[in-house]
Amino acid sequence: MPKDVILTQEGLANLKAELEQLSTVRRREVAARIKEAREFGDITENAEYDDAKNEQAMLEARIAALEEKLRSARVVDASEVGTDVVRVGSIVHVKDEAGKSTKYTIVGSAEANPSEAKLSNESPVGKALLGHKRGEEVTVSTPRGERRLKITKIDVGV
Repeated sequence: MPKDVILTQEGLANLKAELEQLSTVRRREVAARIKEAREFGDITENAEYDDAKNEQAMLEARIAALEEKLRSARVVDASEVGTDVVRVGSIVHVKDEAGKSTKYTIVGSAEANPSEAKLSNESPVGKALLGHKRGEEVTVSTPRGERRLKITKIDVGV
């Protein structure tokens, strides 16, 4: 039984756009590479052909994974996300022990991107923040040790 993939509206749109891009444009590009490689002659010793077929297999695997995510997607309703408590779809402003302020958007694991401060609800920090209110402190176990974060503000991010 596949687990639900939690997505925001933006995450759903991004997955659909990626699927569309891969299943149309990229499929045609890979098919053209395979056709071109076949024209080089004997495919048994043709590195270009092997490379193109491998790319096709990886592309089809990614398309299948995206289709599965979309089938089991549960989109976060903007009306469910408030500013009272941290949920998937919340933008959380926190301050650490050193007084450094950071802003995180809590998203489902399918659209997590730490470089954009989009944390998965399954990550240590995301999991620790879920269900807490403004003014509360949470302790997070990270690979670098314990971290204490104080929630200073909660915004709706969906």
